Amino acid sequence: METNPSDKPVKGKSPIQSKVSRYTKPDDTLVNVSGIQIGGSDIVIIAGPCAVESREQLFSTSRSVKAGGAAILRGGAFKPRSSPYNFQGMGEEGLKLLSEIRKETGLPIVTEVMDTRQVELVASYADMLQIGSRNMQNYPLLKEVGMSKKPVLLKRGMMATVEEFLMAAEYILSQGNGQIVLCERGIRTFETSTRNTLDLSAVPMLKRLTHLPVIIDPSHGTGLRWMVPPMAKASIAVGADGLIMEVHYKPEEALCDGFQSLSLDEFDLLMADMKKIAKAIGREIAVPKHATV
Repeated sequence: METNPSDKPVKGKSPIQSKVSRYTKPDDTLVNVSGIQIGGSDIVIIAGPCAVESREQLFSTSRSVKAGGAAILRGGAFKPRSSPYNFQGMGEEGLKLLSEIRKETGLPIVTEVMDTRQVELVASYADMLQIGSRNMQNYPLLKEVGMSKKPVLLKRGMMATVEEFLMAAEYILSQGNGQIVLCERGIRTFETSTRNTLDLSAVPMLKRLTHLPVIIDPSHGTGLRWMVPPMAKASIAVGADGLIMEVHYKPEEALCDGFQSLSLDEFDLLMADMKKIAKAIGREIAVPKHATV
């Protein structure tokens, strides 16, 4: 996809007629995740633990983020880690726990799939499939989730350009699945004071170039719990369609990314502030669904 942000996105004028391009589809795409719509006027909050660690951890955290206003629950059953000796997730047992808490809370589930061999299994439990940063250019996996027809949360690669990010989405779209949400989660730069450099400028750029919804991950984008609230609020101000944040009932005991996970109280305070910012720009925070059972 050839990007030219100085030109107005007019249908039929793109040098390459890619499916992700706003030239090809001028109107915004709305992604439906089991009744929660991403890409409309409402800002969707996705929250939960980095990884499913135990029933107590998942259920306590999930109930709290639902009460705080999260509309979608995140939680990793399979976790890619830099070290092969770190906690890798609970696997299918974690998926079963996610399915169980969904029945109680009514929150749709987004969880990561890491391998083409996992897609069928994860899709049988999840409402939305997440492709992590490390797999953004895993083209066989992108094609496989494209064929699954489940909504996809695609995270930007840690060293990917905007164009490479959009071409990764194109792989999914090429298989007939247009239900894609793009997630800016920080890129690797020479700066070392934060885990990554959160590229908020990517939001208006992506929304100009593509019709797909764009959300922000301030947890991975900064790697620091105290930085998550200001960056989350800035994300709303810059036009993001949602946020995905890590929340843990006991961050100091987390097996994965506790240093960047909000506590339950911190999440509640942040939600109150974000509602004010959303209102100031003419938007609202999406309301979670009621449980059906």
